[in-house]
Amino acid sequence: MTHISRRMNLVRKYKSIQKKLIPMKDKIGYGSGNFSTGVINQVVGTYLVFYCTAILGIPGSLIGTALSLSIIWDAITDPFMGYFSDITKSKRFGRRHQYILIGSIGMALANFFLWNIDPDIPMGYKFASIVALILLIKTFSTVYVTPYTALGAELSKDYDERTEIQSVKTVFFLLGLAFVSVFGMYVFFKPSPQFPSGQLNPISYKAMGGISSLIIIAFAMFCYFTTKKYIPVLKENIQTDSLKLSIKELFVEFRRIFLNADFRAVSFSYMFNNIASALIANMGLHVFTYTFFLTSQQIAIVVGVQFAVSIFAQPVWYKISEKFDKKPSMMFGILISIASCLLFAFLVSIREEARGSALYFIPFAMLAGFGTSGLYTIPLSMMADVIDLDELNTGKRSEGSYYGFLTMFYKLSQSITLFAIGWILDLVRFDPDLDFQLESTVVIIGLVIGVGSAISFVASLISIKGYGLDKSTVKEIQKAAAIGGGRSDIRKS
Repeated sequence: MTHISRRMNLVRKYKSIQKKLIPMKDKIGYGSGNFSTGVINQVVGTYLVFYCTAILGIPGSLIGTALSLSIIWDAITDPFMGYFSDITKSKRFGRRHQYILIGSIGMALANFFLWNIDPDIPMGYKFASIVALILLIKTFSTVYVTPYTALGAELSKDYDERTEIQSVKTVFFLLGLAFVSVFGMYVFFKPSPQFPSGQLNPISYKAMGGISSLIIIAFAMFCYFTTKKYIPVLKENIQTDSLKLSIKELFVEFRRIFLNADFRAVSFSYMFNNIASALIANMGLHVFTYTFFLTSQQIAIVVGVQFAVSIFAQPVWYKISEKFDKKPSMMFGILISIASCLLFAFLVSIREEARGSALYFIPFAMLAGFGTSGLYTIPLSMMADVIDLDELNTGKRSEGSYYGFLTMFYKLSQSITLFAIGWILDLVRFDPDLDFQLESTVVIIGLVIGVGSAISFVASLISIKGYGLDKSTVKEIQKAAAIGGGRSDIRKS
């Protein structure tokens, strides 16, 4: 009788967990922290290569190599940070919140100094300063982003609410990207008589660095104080064993996670999606400026449309995912993204007609904005479900480790892409001193975005086909874990 009563209590506990939904104001509070992530990612991702090559005069191959190495450093530290966050046992801050404070302040300070490098100092000093500051930004980004992302997976066990939390988080991420790209182009990079293309004005980058650093801190603090009240509840997930941070334990953790087939499907798909996005983000300014002769204002319009569609499409993707489930929805988003890349390649082929007109790029921006909107949100929601399966098999929740390894794949792909972009710019003989590049140069860099991104999205589509969880399966996994069912054959990893 006692055993039956205990099982009934566990079932009631499981049902009560399913009904605990997070208030929208708290979802917004948590999501606001991703505005800081969007700002730092876009400032570095969109402007740094251009700033270093066109403003500081550093060769593209050097910058590509430096950025690639910094992101490799960033990537390999993510699993360490995730694992370290998982085994943190702070009574005051729980497992995540102290890192939100430390990471955001460090990112902001390094970002401020990055955009205040004197173009007239010797090349060696300029390059050394770039390398040091980028390494600092990447290190503090890891300290901030990995625990922050893991926190989102802890806030809810509801299958659909997880997607909603990620949707709100994605909206703030996209707003952060849009703020830098659209607001930055309109405000910081205004054309002037001396600089008709505002993005060539060195002073603009200093203003952007100061404002963006203040914003990074402000939104991170809002996230911290909004979600602080959940620390007592989340303490239940703190591991009570005596695990310590070590290389051996990390590799044991990595092996366990990598052997999870669903993790591999999501992480590889996410990685290939990022390669496509990184090509557009890091080479887009070169292509719009030199292939299509768009002004900073016109670039802002195109990018603004893309981000606006991505933001307003978030509720649509939430409903699509709710109705058709996560995997089919993600595949649909990838197919739309492939179509947008092929449209961009077509625009390169008619570049003579498209030059100087933003209107030609509006259909591309709308298609790309809608397709990639779901790809920002759904994979992170799927990863929370993968962690449920792992909890059933191991008896512990390892959000930090899983998202740390996911971010590692994401950043390694970014590193490879930036390395390739730097060398491509040199190989196609891009010359920052020329107002008009060679025709072969502008065609190749345009096709790298169109065709290269399409190929990467195809690889993403192939990867996600291996994912095997759905809504009913995840509910069974959560129920089995809640009532102490132990390892199950519901879905073997």
